[in-house]
Amino acid sequence: MLKVTDLHAYYGKSHILQGVNMNVEEGEIVALLGRNGVGRSTTCKAVMGAVEPVGSVMFKGQEIAGKKPFEIANLGLGYVPENRDIFPGMTTRQNLVLGLKPGQKDGAGRWSMEDMFALFSNLRERADVEASVLSGGEQQMLTMCRTLMGDPDFIMIDEPTEGLSPQMTTRVGELLKEIARRGVAILLVEQKLSIALDIAKRVYVMGHGRMQFEGTPAELKGRADVRKEWLEV
Repeated sequence: MLKVTDLHAYYGKSHILQGVNMNVEEGEIVALLGRNGVGRSTTCKAVMGAVEPVGSVMFKGQEIAGKKPFEIANLGLGYVPENRDIFPGMTTRQNLVLGLKPGQKDGAGRWSMEDMFALFSNLRERADVEASVLSGGEQQMLTMCRTLMGDPDFIMIDEPTEGLSPQMTTRVGELLKEIARRGVAILLVEQKLSIALDIAKRVYVMGHGRMQFEGTPAELKGRADVRKEWLEV
């Protein structure tokens, strides 16, 4: 589904990604772990074309490095950034409609607006109020649901539980499992190991702009050296 080979990225003269290699198979959940500032978010942005990638990014067998973000999205790759990227002057319902691809009708793909409201009843209750009045957790849910409305085959989700209550964090985990059940591959950037190791099939650990570990959650649990060097504060 996604194959990243020798990926580099820069912010000005700063060399952020230094030869990242990564792959995600169809329908697979992969967690991308690491401390803040090691390049996890930049990896997602480079794949999505929001940061200029140097190297190869193959999506469903097609090279997408160099394409514009909207072109990549139209190929079936969704991206949920960590900054709760809503349209504050529009209602919850209008935000969800904006997630549809050009010419796509609600319910034509894996997800419908009714699905979103069924999963998160608080969004239904606030369907016709401006998104700016939603709580932080509700805005995070709205951002994820809007991306799903475009019916992606693969979705990158950056820190979905950041700043959320334990109850809302549990609901995010349930949504991630439901996304996978519907056949959508996931790259999950997450700080909470309990969630990442519970739902991921494989994990990558990033440090200094490179992948420092690849394996299963069970293998990572058995590698105290990796956790101490690259994950623990």
